[in-house]
Amino acid sequence: MRRITITGVVLIAIGAFLVTLAPLVRFYAAGKLIAAPADQYGITKLRADNAQYFSTGDLKVLTGNLDITVTTRGDVEAAKGDDVVWDEFTAVNDVTNNKQGISYAQRRSAFNKYTGAGVNCCGANVEKEPVQLTGQIYLFPFSTEKKTYPVFNSSTRKAFDAKFVGEDTVNGVPVYKFEQTIPPTKIQTLTAPASVLGMTQPGDVQVDRWYDGTVTYWVEPASGTPVQQEQRRHEVLKTQDGVERSVAFVATARYTPESVNELVAKATDAKGQINTLKVTVPLALLAVGLLFILAGALLAARRPRRRGHEA
Repeated sequence: MRRITITGVVLIAIGAFLVTLAPLVRFYAAGKLIAAPADQYGITKLRADNAQYFSTGDLKVLTGNLDITVTTRGDVEAAKGDDVVWDEFTAVNDVTNNKQGISYAQRRSAFNKYTGAGVNCCGANVEKEPVQLTGQIYLFPFSTEKKTYPVFNSSTRKAFDAKFVGEDTVNGVPVYKFEQTIPPTKIQTLTAPASVLGMTQPGDVQVDRWYDGTVTYWVEPASGTPVQQEQRRHEVLKTQDGVERSVAFVATARYTPESVNELVAKATDAKGQINTLKVTVPLALLAVGLLFILAGALLAARRPRRRGHEA
């Protein structure tokens, strides 16, 4: 009798532990295990057809199809606590006019590995100039919601709202669509020959580079991963009197199909891991725990058989 009772109590205790563990895994442990990697390495390609840009080598505006390569590498040594640091390098080539490296850009970003929100540390910069990072950097939060998120824009060094505009699918994967509008913003002041700007005065003049545009993100909501992106950029050169003198860069760039396929595969894998941690494992713990409690209760409630008396 005593052995049966002890076994039942032990089973009930194990079951209670598993039942208690299930919500801990669902609401706490999963949130700590699901995170952006410190050792990130990835190459994303975009394509912009019929883009216009001012060629400094030709001193005129050219039209061509552009290949854009973005390489992202995590700085593992700089990652500390909840923060990770990623370095990014972007190279733009004009394949139509066979011009390599018409533009280069680099930035260093630090962000919270759980939420994707920018943090100010670790030498964050754009083109080697220190910046104050705000808003989402590379990722949207895990379990992205249908709401507005500020997203950092490296061209303007500011964050602008990305508004939820609807649901969509990319390669059959359900996504949320967000649209960010960047108002006209002065991003650079430089000197250029007045003659190449169509002006009759001799010598050089100061011009300001103004940028405005729209960025659209298609985000897999469970992982917060943008699996498609479209950048509509409109950049012009204006003299100090506010008169627009030339195109600087006008293009619509989108991720290539190959990059979309890679990003969708990564997002799908991440979504599967998240579902395992948030759904499968907690439900399994709950089910097994309840079975242990039931088995323990049945054992503890059993009455021992009485031995018959000898005549």
